[in-house]
Amino acid sequence: MKVARRRRANAERGQHSERRPPERPQPERLWREELGERLREHRSRRGEKLIETAKAAGVSPQYLSEVERGRKEPSSEMIAAIAGALETSLIELAGEVAAGPQRQSTTNGVDALLLAA
Repeated sequence: MKVARRRRANAERGQHSERRPPERPQPERLWREELGERLREHRSRRGEKLIETAKAAGVSPQYLSEVERGRKEPSSEMIAAIAGALETSLIELAGEVAAGPQRQSTTNGVDALLLAA
């Protein structure tokens, strides 16, 4: 009976007597999301519109938009084409993605970046 009264009183005050599960860590960013962010940065620095870069790379603006938003997993050929349109190389771009500021530490303290299959 006392427990029920305490729970009711806590509920009225907006407090909960039950334990809450621990908060889950944020999921790690996928490689394609980091890649898209780097591509958008390159395009923005050049002052190009999405349609201009897409045309130079030989891809549709819709596809490039999805790549930049991290929705599509482009092939290495597509990444190379887009990188070329932005006057950078596939190697340079991959290095930027791997060293990007969004790297997160895993539980053992090792930097990690997920590669989507």
